[in-house]
Amino acid sequence: MRQLYSRLRAIRNPMIGALPQSNTNQVSAGSTWVFSPWLLIALYLGFVLTPILLAWAQGLPPRKWQDELSSGLALSAFAGLLIEFVLSGRFRLVSGHIGIDTTMRFHQLMARSLTVFILMHPFLYVTPMMNDPLPWDTTAQHTLGLTMAAFSTGLIAWLALMLIVFFAIFREQTGGSYETWRLSHGIAAVMIAVFGMHHTIDAGRYSSDSTLAVFWFVLLTTAIFTLLWVYALKPCGQLRNPYSVQSVRSVALKTWELVVTPLEGDVIDFSAGQFVWLNVGHSPFSLHENPFSIASAPVSRNQISFVIKEVGDFTRSIGQIAPGTVAYVDGPHGNLTLKGRNGAGIALIAGGVGIAPLLGILRQLRHDRDKRPIVLLYGNRVHDQIVYAEELVKMQEVLNLRVEHVLGEQPRGWQGRSGIIDASTVRDILGRPDAENWLYFVCGPLPMIEGVESTLLSMGVSNRQIISERFYYD
Repeated sequence: MRQLYSRLRAIRNPMIGALPQSNTNQVSAGSTWVFSPWLLIALYLGFVLTPILLAWAQGLPPRKWQDELSSGLALSAFAGLLIEFVLSGRFRLVSGHIGIDTTMRFHQLMARSLTVFILMHPFLYVTPMMNDPLPWDTTAQHTLGLTMAAFSTGLIAWLALMLIVFFAIFREQTGGSYETWRLSHGIAAVMIAVFGMHHTIDAGRYSSDSTLAVFWFVLLTTAIFTLLWVYALKPCGQLRNPYSVQSVRSVALKTWELVVTPLEGDVIDFSAGQFVWLNVGHSPFSLHENPFSIASAPVSRNQISFVIKEVGDFTRSIGQIAPGTVAYVDGPHGNLTLKGRNGAGIALIAGGVGIAPLLGILRQLRHDRDKRPIVLLYGNRVHDQIVYAEELVKMQEVLNLRVEHVLGEQPRGWQGRSGIIDASTVRDILGRPDAENWLYFVCGPLPMIEGVESTLLSMGVSNRQIISERFYYD
């Protein structure tokens, strides 16, 4: 939560952003208008508090404070859970201003907090439960009407929520493919929404009111629409804009360059440093898609290239993909971009395959003949993991670029730096009198990103000048 707060606090100047996990407030390419971060927070809180206000407005006589607390927690939590569908739906209208990393991090933190509310909800009631309220208890002040149907749907939704959060937190430890987890995550989310809706209306003292019932219907409809958008409507759009794999070649140890070209027209409109969800060899309606940063620059209008390391189910077989294989892209997403930012110099700090989006930025800078001083700090375990080494050398002939390699295991005769990109390395290479005026783009393993960010902040660099992006949030 501390990291999320620092990111949101940094989003003040619309021209110099710092994101979230992605430190930024830059609008993604392809977006025309987005919500401001503070408006998003206000809207979220408004939706969460609305059912409580509507319940209070009914003027029913109060019950014991434990009962009212239980109902209040359940009302606000269920509203928040339905809004979670929007936060996880890849909507640039929502994430374009603060970045998809911040959006997803907020989604995770709120889901877990709301789960605590739901977990407590059934155990706080002290009023007796009956299938039918007493004839004289017309306001359900002294009894809790809970039919078997309402009890069953509430229990199903409650268990589904506990399971969805558990497997989200411990997904890597429990094993299984990403596609299986994503499918089960979606099914459980629908169960929470639908069964939770029935339980809320049937068993709720306040939700049986027509105004509050309409509110729940609107939120449920919105949640279901987000699923239809992501899994049906967007794939239909992708069918009209298919891509084809042009080439796959090895560019480093267990690292591949994958190039796709549109079958018709130009590639999607994107900014250097952004990423897409890439689907290769499957229907756009399938779950076989993964997020990959774009390594090419927008100036390459006829193709998009990616640098992909063998680490997962799909990436382990990437070298076997045949040219001509159909592909689909969903994007662009992300805010690891130069657009809208100012800096006296540019520092790019990459760990391993984290070089991919920074390559896109470098290639765009080369095309623009940018005159600013640029430093690329690039860390790998072994020399064979360095990608495009010759291109990086040639870039130094065009740009005011300094490339610093850091290797964990040095080959014989290595003259460069050794070890890891730690605080001393960052201070040694990037410590300069005007450091606070530079822009810093960071991408790589999570520990490296956090270490670099912490070091830069200790050097007096503003959080607004640090732009990072990651695909892991725990």
